[in-house]
Amino acid sequence: MEFIDLKTQYQAMRSDINARIQAVLDHGQYIMGPEVAELEQRLAAFTGARHCITVSSGTEALLISLMALGIKPGDEVITTPFSFIATAEAIVLLGATPVFVDIDPATCNLAPALIEERISARTRVIMPVSLYGQPADMDEINAIAWRHGLVVIEDAAQSFGATYHGRRSCNLSAIGCTSFFPSKPLGCYGDGGAIFTSDDHLATAMREIRVHGQSRRYMHTRVGVGGRMDTLQCAVVLAKLERFEWELEQRTRIAAAYDALLSGKLDMVARRRDRSSAFAQYTVALDERDRVQATLHAAGIPTAVHYPVPMHLQPAYAHWCRADDAPVALAMAARVLSLPMGPYLEHASVQQVAATLLGALGQSVPPGARCVPA
Repeated sequence: MEFIDLKTQYQAMRSDINARIQAVLDHGQYIMGPEVAELEQRLAAFTGARHCITVSSGTEALLISLMALGIKPGDEVITTPFSFIATAEAIVLLGATPVFVDIDPATCNLAPALIEERISARTRVIMPVSLYGQPADMDEINAIAWRHGLVVIEDAAQSFGATYHGRRSCNLSAIGCTSFFPSKPLGCYGDGGAIFTSDDHLATAMREIRVHGQSRRYMHTRVGVGGRMDTLQCAVVLAKLERFEWELEQRTRIAAAYDALLSGKLDMVARRRDRSSAFAQYTVALDERDRVQATLHAAGIPTAVHYPVPMHLQPAYAHWCRADDAPVALAMAARVLSLPMGPYLEHASVQQVAATLLGALGQSVPPGARCVPA
Protein backbone atom coordinates (compact mmCIF):
# COMPACT_ATOMS: atom_id res chain seq x y z
CA MET A 1 0.00 0.00 0.00
CA GLU A 2 1.27 3.48 -0.90
CA PHE A 3 0.80 6.50 1.37
CA ILE A 4 0.21 8.54 -1.80
CA ASP A 5 0.03 6.47 -4.98
CA LEU A 6 1.74 8.52 -7.68
CA LYS A 7 2.57 5.44 -9.76
CA THR A 8 -1.06 4.53 -10.41
CA GLN A 9 -1.85 8.18 -11.11
CA TYR A 10 0.87 8.26 -13.76
CA GLN A 11 -0.41 5.09 -15.40
CA ALA A 12 -3.90 6.62 -15.59
CA MET A 13 -2.56 9.76 -17.31
CA ARG A 14 0.51 8.32 -18.98
CA SER A 15 -0.32 9.28 -22.57
CA ASP A 16 -1.30 12.87 -21.71
CA ILE A 17 1.72 13.43 -19.48
CA ASN A 18 4.13 11.93 -21.99
CA ALA A 19 2.63 14.00 -24.82
CA ARG A 20 2.96 17.20 -22.82
CA ILE A 21 6.57 16.45 -21.90
CA GLN A 22 7.41 15.49 -25.48
CA ALA A 23 6.00 18.80 -26.73
CA VAL A 24 8.45 20.66 -24.51
CA LEU A 25 11.34 18.47 -25.64
CA ASP A 26 10.37 19.22 -29.24
CA HIS A 27 10.18 23.01 -28.94
CA GLY A 28 13.11 23.21 -26.52
CA GLN A 29 11.95 26.24 -24.51
CA TYR A 30 12.77 24.85 -21.08
CA ILE A 31 12.64 28.20 -19.29
CA MET A 32 9.49 30.34 -19.59
CA GLY A 33 8.20 28.30 -22.52
CA PRO A 34 4.60 28.60 -23.76
CA GLU A 35 3.33 26.06 -21.19
CA VAL A 36 4.13 28.54 -18.41
CA ALA A 37 1.71 31.17 -19.70
CA GLU A 38 -0.87 28.49 -20.57
CA LEU A 39 -0.76 27.05 -17.06
CA GLU A 40 -1.01 30.49 -15.46
CA GLN A 41 -4.10 31.28 -17.51
CA ARG A 42 -5.72 27.94 -16.69
CA LEU A 43 -5.01 28.19 -12.96
CA ALA A 44 -6.21 31.79 -12.72
CA ALA A 45 -9.46 30.79 -14.40
CA PHE A 46 -9.80 27.79 -12.06
CA THR A 47 -9.47 29.88 -8.90
CA GLY A 48 -11.16 33.04 -10.13
CA ALA A 49 -8.12 35.18 -9.30
CA ARG A 50 -7.08 37.78 -11.86
CA HIS A 51 -3.44 36.73 -11.86
CA CYS A 52 -1.47 33.53 -11.41
CA ILE A 53 2.32 33.65 -11.23
CA THR A 54 4.02 30.26 -11.38
CA VAL A 55 7.20 29.93 -9.33
CA SER A 56 9.83 27.34 -8.49
CA SER A 57 8.26 26.06 -5.24
CA GLY A 58 5.62 26.72 -2.63
CA THR A 59 8.31 28.16 -0.38
CA GLU A 60 9.39 30.56 -3.11
CA ALA A 61 5.74 31.56 -3.57
CA LEU A 62 5.59 32.70 0.06
CA LEU A 63 8.97 34.42 -0.14
CA ILE A 64 8.17 36.31 -3.35
CA SER A 65 4.79 37.37 -1.95
CA LEU A 66 6.42 38.82 1.16
CA MET A 67 9.07 40.54 -0.97
CA ALA A 68 6.37 42.09 -3.16
CA LEU A 69 4.80 43.54 0.00
CA GLY A 70 8.14 45.02 1.02
CA ILE A 71 8.49 42.97 4.20
CA LYS A 72 11.77 43.85 5.90
CA PRO A 73 13.68 43.40 9.16
CA GLY A 74 11.63 44.58 12.11
CA ASP A 75 8.29 43.70 10.52
CA GLU A 76 6.12 41.01 12.10
CA VAL A 77 4.07 38.32 10.37
CA ILE A 78 1.41 36.45 12.32
CA THR A 79 1.16 32.79 11.44
CA THR A 80 0.45 29.34 12.83
CA PRO A 81 3.05 27.22 14.64
CA PHE A 82 1.46 24.05 13.24
CA SER A 83 2.61 23.70 9.65
CA PHE A 84 5.61 22.72 7.57
CA ILE A 85 8.62 24.89 8.35
CA ALA A 86 8.49 26.71 4.99
CA THR A 87 5.73 28.96 6.31
CA ALA A 88 8.02 30.48 8.94
CA GLU A 89 11.15 30.07 6.85
CA ALA A 90 10.00 32.59 4.24
CA ILE A 91 9.40 35.14 6.99
CA VAL A 92 12.78 34.89 8.68
CA LEU A 93 14.70 34.80 5.39
CA LEU A 94 13.65 38.45 4.97
CA GLY A 95 14.70 39.32 8.51
CA ALA A 96 11.10 39.68 9.68
CA THR A 97 9.76 38.14 12.88
CA PRO A 98 7.24 35.28 12.93
CA VAL A 99 4.58 35.70 15.59
CA PHE A 100 3.09 32.30 16.32
CA VAL A 101 -0.59 32.21 17.26
CA ASP A 102 -2.11 28.98 18.53
CA ILE A 103 -4.52 26.79 16.61
CA ASP A 104 -8.13 25.69 16.82
CA PRO A 105 -8.04 22.22 18.45
CA ALA A 106 -10.86 20.99 16.19
CA THR A 107 -9.46 21.93 12.77
CA CYS A 108 -5.77 22.50 13.59
CA ASN A 109 -5.96 25.75 11.63
CA LEU A 110 -5.03 29.18 12.97
CA ALA A 111 -7.50 30.32 15.68
CA PRO A 112 -8.92 33.75 14.66
CA ALA A 113 -10.01 34.57 18.22
CA LEU A 114 -6.37 34.65 19.33
CA ILE A 115 -4.98 36.86 16.57
CA GLU A 116 -5.82 40.41 17.65
CA GLU A 117 -4.08 40.18 21.01
CA ARG A 118 -0.82 39.45 19.15
CA ILE A 119 -1.07 42.37 16.70
CA SER A 120 1.46 45.13 17.33
CA ALA A 121 2.55 48.32 15.60
CA ARG A 122 5.07 46.20 13.67
CA THR A 123 2.58 43.66 12.32
CA ARG A 124 2.27 43.73 8.53
CA VAL A 125 0.84 40.39 7.45
CA ILE A 126 -1.35 37.54 8.68
CA MET A 127 -0.42 34.23 7.06
CA PRO A 128 -2.87 31.40 7.84
CA VAL A 129 -2.22 27.89 6.55
CA SER A 130 -5.06 25.85 5.07
CA LEU A 131 -3.89 22.69 6.79
CA TYR A 132 -4.62 19.14 5.59
CA GLY A 133 -6.51 20.59 2.62
CA GLN A 134 -9.20 22.60 4.46
CA PRO A 135 -9.19 26.41 4.26
CA ALA A 136 -8.77 28.32 7.50
CA ASP A 137 -11.47 30.67 8.82
CA MET A 138 -10.70 33.21 6.12
CA ASP A 139 -13.68 35.55 6.61
CA GLU A 140 -12.79 36.16 10.24
CA ILE A 141 -9.09 36.50 9.43
CA ASN A 142 -9.73 38.91 6.55
CA ALA A 143 -11.98 41.02 8.79
CA ILE A 144 -9.27 41.28 11.43
CA ALA A 145 -6.74 42.25 8.78
CA TRP A 146 -9.04 44.93 7.36
CA ARG A 147 -9.57 46.49 10.81
CA HIS A 148 -5.84 46.77 11.37
CA GLY A 149 -4.66 47.59 7.84
CA LEU A 150 -2.90 44.27 7.32
CA VAL A 151 -2.49 41.95 4.32
CA VAL A 152 -3.55 38.30 4.39
CA ILE A 153 -1.53 35.66 2.54
CA GLU A 154 -3.19 32.24 2.45
CA ASP A 155 -0.60 29.47 2.57
CA ALA A 156 -2.63 27.05 0.48
CA ALA A 157 0.14 24.53 -0.20
CA GLN A 158 -2.20 21.71 0.88
CA SER A 159 -5.58 23.06 -0.18
CA PHE A 160 -5.51 23.82 -3.91
CA GLY A 161 -8.92 22.83 -5.24
CA ALA A 162 -10.77 23.27 -1.95
CA THR A 163 -13.60 25.77 -1.57
CA TYR A 164 -14.68 28.22 1.11
CA HIS A 165 -18.17 29.75 0.90
CA GLY A 166 -18.19 28.74 -2.77
CA ARG A 167 -14.84 30.35 -3.63
CA ARG A 168 -11.65 28.48 -4.41
CA SER A 169 -8.71 28.34 -2.06
CA CYS A 170 -5.94 30.68 -3.33
CA ASN A 171 -8.58 33.32 -4.11
CA LEU A 172 -9.76 33.95 -0.56
CA SER A 173 -7.50 36.87 0.39
CA ALA A 174 -5.16 39.48 -1.10
CA ILE A 175 -2.62 36.77 -1.94
CA GLY A 176 -2.81 33.00 -2.11
CA CYS A 177 0.18 30.66 -2.47
CA THR A 178 0.28 26.99 -3.32
CA SER A 179 2.75 24.19 -3.96
CA PHE A 180 2.98 21.62 -6.73
CA PHE A 181 5.29 19.32 -4.77
CA PRO A 182 4.58 15.79 -6.07
CA SER A 183 2.52 14.72 -3.03
CA LYS A 184 0.19 17.73 -3.11
CA PRO A 185 -3.38 17.42 -4.45
CA LEU A 186 -2.15 18.91 -7.74
CA GLY A 187 1.52 18.01 -8.06
CA CYS A 188 4.29 18.10 -10.63
CA TYR A 189 7.33 15.79 -10.88
CA GLY A 190 9.73 17.99 -8.98
CA ASP A 191 9.33 21.36 -7.30
CA GLY A 192 6.87 24.01 -8.36
CA GLY A 193 4.35 26.47 -6.97
CA ALA A 194 2.13 29.41 -7.78
CA ILE A 195 0.99 32.77 -6.42
CA PHE A 196 -2.52 34.14 -6.95
CA THR A 197 -3.71 37.72 -6.61
CA SER A 198 -6.21 40.11 -8.15
CA ASP A 199 -4.01 43.12 -7.40
CA ASP A 200 -2.36 44.29 -10.63
CA HIS A 201 0.52 46.09 -8.91
CA LEU A 202 1.37 43.10 -6.72
CA ALA A 203 1.24 40.80 -9.74
CA THR A 204 3.69 43.00 -11.63
CA ALA A 205 6.06 43.05 -8.66
CA MET A 206 5.84 39.27 -8.25
CA ARG A 207 6.52 38.61 -11.94
CA GLU A 208 9.60 40.83 -11.80
CA ILE A 209 10.88 39.39 -8.51
CA ARG A 210 10.75 35.80 -9.82
CA VAL A 211 13.15 36.72 -12.68
CA HIS A 212 15.81 38.46 -10.58
CA GLY A 213 13.84 41.69 -10.34
CA GLN A 214 13.79 42.34 -14.09
CA SER A 215 11.19 44.59 -15.68
CA ARG A 216 12.77 43.69 -19.03
CA ARG A 217 15.90 41.80 -20.00
CA TYR A 218 18.90 43.10 -18.05
CA MET A 219 16.91 45.93 -16.51
CA HIS A 220 16.62 45.18 -12.78
CA THR A 221 14.10 47.49 -11.14
CA ARG A 222 13.94 45.63 -7.82
CA VAL A 223 15.79 42.96 -5.86
CA GLY A 224 14.62 39.54 -6.97
CA VAL A 225 15.34 35.83 -6.99
CA GLY A 226 15.65 33.01 -9.50
CA GLY A 227 12.14 31.75 -8.89
CA ARG A 228 10.76 30.54 -12.22
CA MET A 229 8.86 27.29 -12.59
CA ASP A 230 10.41 25.05 -15.25
CA THR A 231 8.45 24.59 -18.46
CA LEU A 232 8.60 20.80 -18.08
CA GLN A 233 6.98 20.99 -14.65
CA CYS A 234 4.27 23.28 -16.01
CA ALA A 235 3.64 20.71 -18.74
CA VAL A 236 3.12 17.98 -16.13
CA VAL A 237 0.64 20.09 -14.17
CA LEU A 238 -1.25 20.95 -17.36
CA ALA A 239 -1.67 17.24 -18.08
CA LYS A 240 -2.84 16.55 -14.54
CA LEU A 241 -5.35 19.41 -14.66
CA GLU A 242 -7.45 17.43 -17.13
CA ARG A 243 -8.27 14.89 -14.41
CA PHE A 244 -8.03 17.13 -11.36
CA GLU A 245 -11.76 17.70 -10.72
CA TRP A 246 -12.34 13.94 -10.85
CA GLU A 247 -9.44 13.38 -8.45
CA LEU A 248 -10.90 15.91 -6.00
CA GLU A 249 -14.20 14.01 -6.11
CA GLN A 250 -12.37 10.75 -5.45
CA ARG A 251 -10.49 12.23 -2.51
CA THR A 252 -13.84 13.28 -1.04
CA ARG A 253 -15.20 9.74 -1.55
CA ILE A 254 -12.18 8.19 0.16
CA ALA A 255 -12.54 10.60 3.08
CA ALA A 256 -16.22 9.67 3.36
CA ALA A 257 -15.23 6.00 3.38
CA TYR A 258 -12.85 6.61 6.28
CA ASP A 259 -15.55 8.64 8.03
CA ALA A 260 -18.05 5.79 7.73
CA LEU A 261 -15.66 3.37 9.42
CA LEU A 262 -13.98 5.61 12.00
CA SER A 263 -16.57 8.19 13.03
CA GLY A 264 -17.28 8.03 16.73
CA LYS A 265 -14.36 5.66 17.30
CA LEU A 266 -11.61 8.24 17.64
CA ASP A 267 -10.94 11.95 17.22
CA MET A 268 -10.70 13.27 13.69
CA VAL A 269 -9.76 16.70 12.39
CA ALA A 270 -13.06 18.56 12.12
CA ARG A 271 -14.33 19.72 8.74
CA ARG A 272 -16.60 22.75 8.56
CA ARG A 273 -19.80 22.62 6.52
CA ASP A 274 -19.18 25.99 4.83
CA ARG A 275 -16.06 24.74 3.05
CA SER A 276 -14.63 21.70 1.30
CA SER A 277 -11.26 20.05 1.65
CA ALA A 278 -8.76 18.98 -0.99
CA PHE A 279 -7.77 16.20 1.44
CA ALA A 280 -4.04 16.53 1.03
CA GLN A 281 -4.11 14.35 4.14
CA TYR A 282 -6.71 12.41 6.08
CA THR A 283 -5.70 12.99 9.68
CA VAL A 284 -6.91 11.54 12.96
CA ALA A 285 -5.87 12.31 16.54
CA LEU A 286 -5.22 9.63 19.11
CA ASP A 287 -3.32 8.82 22.26
CA GLU A 288 -0.48 6.30 22.19
CA ARG A 289 0.21 7.37 18.64
CA ASP A 290 3.66 5.86 18.42
CA ARG A 291 2.38 2.43 19.44
CA VAL A 292 -0.53 2.60 17.00
CA GLN A 293 1.72 3.84 14.21
CA ALA A 294 4.10 0.91 14.83
CA THR A 295 1.18 -1.54 14.61
CA LEU A 296 0.09 -0.06 11.28
CA HIS A 297 3.66 -0.17 9.99
CA ALA A 298 3.97 -3.85 10.93
CA ALA A 299 0.83 -4.52 8.89
CA GLY A 300 2.35 -2.81 5.84
CA ILE A 301 0.31 0.37 6.21
CA PRO A 302 2.29 3.60 5.76
CA THR A 303 1.45 6.65 7.87
CA ALA A 304 2.91 10.10 8.52
CA VAL A 305 2.84 12.73 11.24
CA HIS A 306 2.01 16.26 10.11
CA TYR A 307 3.68 17.67 12.24
CA PRO A 308 5.59 16.15 15.18
CA VAL A 309 7.28 19.35 16.45
CA PRO A 310 5.51 22.74 16.23
CA MET A 311 7.52 25.50 14.59
CA HIS A 312 7.84 27.55 17.76
CA LEU A 313 9.79 24.67 19.33
CA GLN A 314 12.12 24.07 16.39
CA PRO A 315 15.71 24.93 17.39
CA ALA A 316 16.14 27.51 14.63
CA TYR A 317 12.94 29.35 15.58
CA ALA A 318 12.50 28.84 19.32
CA HIS A 319 14.13 32.14 20.33
CA TRP A 320 11.16 34.06 18.92
CA CYS A 321 8.75 32.73 21.52
CA ARG A 322 8.22 30.79 24.73
CA ALA A 323 7.64 27.05 24.80
CA ASP A 324 4.17 27.60 26.28
CA ASP A 325 3.04 30.06 23.60
CA ALA A 326 0.97 27.48 21.71
CA PRO A 327 -0.24 24.72 24.04
CA VAL A 328 -2.87 23.43 21.64
CA ALA A 329 -0.36 23.04 18.82
CA LEU A 330 1.96 21.21 21.18
CA ALA A 331 -0.81 18.86 22.30
CA MET A 332 -1.95 18.11 18.75
CA ALA A 333 1.62 17.49 17.59
CA ALA A 334 1.71 14.54 19.99
CA ARG A 335 -1.60 13.07 18.74
CA VAL A 336 -2.09 13.60 14.99
CA LEU A 337 -1.59 10.76 12.52
CA SER A 338 -2.16 10.94 8.77
CA LEU A 339 -3.46 7.83 7.02
CA PRO A 340 -3.02 6.76 3.37
CA MET A 341 -5.00 9.10 1.13
CA GLY A 342 -5.35 9.76 -2.57
CA PRO A 343 -7.74 9.44 -5.48
CA TYR A 344 -6.41 5.99 -6.42
CA LEU A 345 -6.66 4.41 -2.97
CA GLU A 346 -8.87 1.33 -3.23
CA HIS A 347 -11.80 0.98 -0.86
CA ALA A 348 -10.54 -2.42 0.26
CA SER A 349 -7.39 -0.64 1.42
CA VAL A 350 -9.47 1.88 3.34
CA GLN A 351 -11.22 -1.02 5.06
CA GLN A 352 -7.85 -2.60 5.91
CA VAL A 353 -6.47 0.65 7.32
CA ALA A 354 -9.56 1.26 9.44
CA ALA A 355 -9.71 -2.32 10.76
CA THR A 356 -6.01 -2.34 11.67
CA LEU A 357 -6.21 1.09 13.28
CA LEU A 358 -9.26 0.22 15.36
CA GLY A 359 -7.72 -3.13 16.28
CA ALA A 360 -4.66 -1.31 17.64
CA LEU A 361 -7.06 0.72 19.78
CA GLY A 362 -8.83 -2.38 21.06
CA GLN A 363 -11.89 -1.76 18.90
CA SER A 364 -13.31 -3.31 15.78
CA VAL A 365 -15.22 -2.28 12.70
CA PRO A 366 -18.93 -2.71 13.53
CA PRO A 367 -20.65 -5.66 11.80
CA GLY A 368 -22.11 -4.51 8.52
CA ALA A 369 -20.06 -1.34 8.40
CA ARG A 370 -18.65 -0.64 4.96
CA CYS A 371 -17.04 2.04 2.92
CA VAL A 372 -19.04 4.48 0.85
CA PRO A 373 -19.29 2.95 -2.65
CA ALA A 374 -16.87 4.23 -5.28
